[in-house]
Amino acid sequence: MTALALWCVAPDRAEIRPGHVAADGVAIEAMFSGISRGTERLVAAGRVPASEYQRMRGPGMEGAFPFPVKYGYCSVGRVTEGALAGRNVFALFPHQTAYRLPEAALTPLPDALPPERAILAANMETALTILWDSAAGAGDRIAVIGGGVVGALVASLAARLPGAEVTLVDINPDRAQLAKALGIAFAQPDAAPQDCDVVIHTSATEAGLALALSLAAQDATVVEASWHGDAPVSLPLGGAFHSRRLRLVSSQVGHLPAERLPRWTYARRMGKALDLLCDPRLDVLISGESAFSDLPADYARILSAPDTLCHRIRY
Repeated sequence: MTALALWCVAPDRAEIRPGHVAADGVAIEAMFSGISRGTERLVAAGRVPASEYQRMRGPGMEGAFPFPVKYGYCSVGRVTEGALAGRNVFALFPHQTAYRLPEAALTPLPDALPPERAILAANMETALTILWDSAAGAGDRIAVIGGGVVGALVASLAARLPGAEVTLVDINPDRAQLAKALGIAFAQPDAAPQDCDVVIHTSATEAGLALALSLAAQDATVVEASWHGDAPVSLPLGGAFHSRRLRLVSSQVGHLPAERLPRWTYARRMGKALDLLCDPRLDVLISGESAFSDLPADYARILSAPDTLCHRIRY
């Protein structure tokens, strides 16, 4: 079994090269994969900190940081052998035309979930983890700063909490249409809600995190869900930060929250993420599509375009 894969080979330069196919496991033919813009932009630019080289290795990754490296984790394919033959599945795997994985590493798609939308599964898994880490509850006033894919998914989940007042905050006024499509209130930073019970930051900017601190009420929680790579971040931790007793919490999808470990597994979380994607409104988060063969020419543009949400790759 042979396969081709997308490789980042130098800052903002990608090539299609052969990809390794394991000898064990069942065969999967890729149908679609999704570009997770935030993380992949840092990888493509060579901005993964050396301290994170091992922790950032993903399933199926080849090469080594910074370059050349085969990276990605949003693949949807059809199994061609074994007990799952004929089923559409999601796998944490790079952008590659075909591969083999153990059946335990595959999550079958619910019947109600089109494979074209299932590329959002890793992002939804991240959003679910962020909401858990926030401890947001019914009736809370919640601001989500950053109207990218993860921020929009977090806001859409938070809006399902009974009585919650959820606002998606972004500097781009065009994100108002995205929020409207998801049934969520929208505000630009100068009109963002004050005295929030929970503020979730996903914009990966220093200004966004500073805004998050300013919107939090007494004893509120601010969740930093962005990953800044190797960029230093300065925060205004003077003023009312201590007197308001704010809690600044990190969130990262690589581990399950400690309080859920006795009951949840990674497989259960991924299964729930796929169930949560059975909502046709979420199609608005897929902002474009490219053929796999066109990726070397398109990749840098897709990652740098400010309007890119989740970009779909068709095989």
